[in-house]
Amino acid sequence: MDKTEIIDFLKNQVPLFQGFPEARLRELVEGSRLTHYAANEAAIRFGEEGRFLGVILEGESEVSVTDDSGEKHRIGLLKKGDIFGEMSLMTGDKTMADVIGITSGRALLIPSSLFSTILITHPPAVKYLSKTISERIKQSARENAGRDLAASAFRASDDPYGFKLKSEEPLKALVINCGSSSLKYNLFDTGNEKANARGMIEKIGEEGTRHTYRSARGEISQTLPNGGHAEAFAAMMSALRDPDRGVIGSPDEIAAVGHRVAHGGDIFPNSTIITDKVIKEIQNLSRLAPLHNPVNLVGIREAQRLFPRAAQVAVFDTSFHQTLPAYAYLYGLPYEYYKKNRIRRYGFHGMSHAYVALKAAEHLKRRFNELEIVTCHLGNGASICAVDHGRSIDTSMGLTPTEGLIMGTRSGNLDPSVVTHLIRTEGLDPDAMDRILNRESGLKGISGISNDMRDIEKNAQEGNQRALLAFKTFCYQVRKYIGAYVAAMGGLDALVFTGGIGQGSAGVRSLACQGLGYMGIQIEEKKNQEARGAETVIDISVPEAPVRVLVIPTDEERMIARETIRTLGQRHVTRIISTQKDTPIPLEISAHHVHLCQAHVEALFGPGHQLTADKDLSEPGQFSCKETVNLVGPKGRVERVRVLGPTRKETQIEISMTEQFKLGIHPPIRESGDIENSPGITLEGAAGTLTLSKGVICAMRHTHMSPEHALLFGLRDRDRVMVRVKGERELIFGDVLIRVTPGFNLTMHIDTDEGNAANVKTGDLGYIEAIQNREQ
Repeated sequence: MDKTEIIDFLKNQVPLFQGFPEARLRELVEGSRLTHYAANEAAIRFGEEGRFLGVILEGESEVSVTDDSGEKHRIGLLKKGDIFGEMSLMTGDKTMADVIGITSGRALLIPSSLFSTILITHPPAVKYLSKTISERIKQSARENAGRDLAASAFRASDDPYGFKLKSEEPLKALVINCGSSSLKYNLFDTGNEKANARGMIEKIGEEGTRHTYRSARGEISQTLPNGGHAEAFAAMMSALRDPDRGVIGSPDEIAAVGHRVAHGGDIFPNSTIITDKVIKEIQNLSRLAPLHNPVNLVGIREAQRLFPRAAQVAVFDTSFHQTLPAYAYLYGLPYEYYKKNRIRRYGFHGMSHAYVALKAAEHLKRRFNELEIVTCHLGNGASICAVDHGRSIDTSMGLTPTEGLIMGTRSGNLDPSVVTHLIRTEGLDPDAMDRILNRESGLKGISGISNDMRDIEKNAQEGNQRALLAFKTFCYQVRKYIGAYVAAMGGLDALVFTGGIGQGSAGVRSLACQGLGYMGIQIEEKKNQEARGAETVIDISVPEAPVRVLVIPTDEERMIARETIRTLGQRHVTRIISTQKDTPIPLEISAHHVHLCQAHVEALFGPGHQLTADKDLSEPGQFSCKETVNLVGPKGRVERVRVLGPTRKETQIEISMTEQFKLGIHPPIRESGDIENSPGITLEGAAGTLTLSKGVICAMRHTHMSPEHALLFGLRDRDRVMVRVKGERELIFGDVLIRVTPGFNLTMHIDTDEGNAANVKTGDLGYIEAIQNREQ
C-alpha cells in the first residue's frame, strides 16, 4: 500500500476514521510508521511502552496475554481494519497483550501525540474510541478476574521507567550542567545509544582550562586558552561536530536541550519549557541561589544562541521535593518570613534522589508509587530523602544545600545561635561566616585533614583520632536520618546508597546500617565490601531481610535527559488542554466518609447485614448509605460518619486535616485505595466495635472523568493537572489526580478543609489549566 491507498483504506474500512477530513488523514498517515511482521512475529509485545495506536492493514493477528506462571491465554483476534494499543494510551500502563501475526501482515503505528492532537478535531471519532475503550476495560475486568495484567505487564517490561530514553520518533537531546567554572555536557541519541557523547570543561576563566570529550568514535583531551563560558560552549560545539570523533553534523540536529537549574523555588514543581517568563522567574530566584541560578542562565542563553531551533527545557534540582507537606518544609520562624521571603526547606539533589529511587523500584519490579524508600546521596555534598509512595515527603537539605548532614566542607545542621555567637565573639562579617560554614567545616573542619572521605578513612585506619571522629560523626548522622525517615513514613521497603561516598565507601554503609536490624535493615558484609564502586544495582542485604539495601550508581544527566524528553512529550497535551479551556468541571466537596469490606459491615452492624442505599452519588454505582459509624482515635472522636457503598475489598476511612487533630492521628495524603502503612482507628457501629490496624488516609484531590472526556483533554489515567477554580477569588489547585473510569461523570473532589480554605463549595466550577505531571 502507498500512502494514498492507506488513506483510502482508513476512510472506508476503519470505523474509527470514517468521516475524517482527508487532509487530516493525510497528516496522520504522513506522521505515522508502517511496520511489517511475519507469521508468529509480534507487532507489539506484552510489557512494551504504549506509544502508538495501531491499525491492522493486512493479515490476521491474535491477541494473547501471558500470566506470571508463563501460561499463555488467547483473548482475541484482530483482522484487517481493527485497532490495537488504545488501552495503554488511556491507562498509561504497559501494553497488556502480545499482538502476534497468525499470517504475515502490516500495521500502521500512529504516534500517540499525533493521534491525540488530530482526534479531538473529529467528535464522532472521540465517541467511537471512548466507547471501544470502555467496552474493552469492562471485557478485561470480566475475562481477567483475579489476574492483575497491568502489574504483570509492568514486571515484564525491560524499561519500566524510561531510562533507555526511547521517544515516539528518534531525537537528539543535549544535557547542559553549567557551573561558575565548569561545563558538563551529555548528548543522548534516542535512536542510537552508540551515538551518545559526553564532555567536561573545567577551570573556565582560569589558566589551564581543560576539556575532555568522549564518544564511541574517539576521545579529545585538550588545554584551552583562557576564556569565558562563550568560549567553553564553542569548544563543546567543536567537539560534537568534530569530523572524526563528533556525533552531529549541524546544530539543527539537536531537538532539545535540557538544562540543570539549581533552584526552582516553589514556582516550578516540574521541568518546564523555557520561555522569557521562565527565564525571568529563574532570575528572580537567584536571591535563593546566588551562586548557581545566574550561571545556569548563562548556560541557557548560550544554548539558545547555538541551538535556536531546539526546545530548551529547565530541569530543577528542587522540583522533586515540591511534594513536601508544609509541616516538613516550614521552619520555626515567624510565619511572615515564609510568606514574604519564601524562607522554607526546598531540598536539593532532586534528580539524583528521583533517579536512584526509580532504579530501586525497577530492580525490585515494583511500582514506584507503592514503595517506601530512603535514598542517601552521599558525596562531598550529601543529602538524604524520604520517598513515600513515589513522593518526596522530607529531605535533609533546606533553604540552601548547607543544612542537613555534615558534608565535605559544609557544616550541616547546627544551632543557629552558634552563628550569632561567632559573629559577636570573633568579629566575623556575613561573608566570613558564610566561608566558614560552606568551605571550612564538615569533614574538613572536624578532621583538620581533608574533605575527601577516602583520606579520612585512610587516616582513621592509621589511628588519627580527629579523622576517626569525623568518620563516626558522618556515619552517625546518616544513621540518625535513616531512622527518622523510616519513622516519618511508618515503614521501609528499600534503603539506597549513591554518590561518591555512598557507592565508594563500604565502611560508611556498614556503620550507617549498624543497629538498624529491628527496622529490617541488615547487610551482608561480604556483599557490602564487594559493592565498592558499583556500576550496576547491587543488593547488599542478607537474603531474609525485609528491607532491601541497594547500592545504585546515580546518573543525573540521564535523568535530566529523561525529564527533557518527557516534557517535550507533554507539549501536545498542553495544546489539547488549551482547546478545552472553557469546559467546566463541577466541584464536589467530599466530607469525611467510610468504605467498608463485607466482613467489617457484619462486625459493625450484625451477621448477614447488607448496606442500605440512601442516595446515589455522582459516580455510577456509588451511593451513600443509611448506616453511620463513630470514629474513635487516641485523642477524641468524630460522630455519625457516613458509610459509602458498595462494599470494597478493604476498609478505608477518609478524613480531613482538621479531623486528624481532633482524633489525634496523622494519616498520609494518598489516593483512594492506597492504605499500606496508614494509621488505624476504632469504629463504632450499631451492633459492634472494630479496631483497625490501618486504613485512615487524607484523600488526594482528584478529578473523575470518562474515557471520552480524557480523550478530549488529551489526558490519561493517573495524570496530574492544575485546575483553575472561579470562586469569590480565583485560584489554582495543583497536583490534582486524574482518574479515568467508564461511565463516570466529570467531577473534581476536594476535602472540606480545602473547600473552606479556598471559599469554594459544591457546584462551583473548575477548568483544567495545564498538565502538571505524568506518572513516573
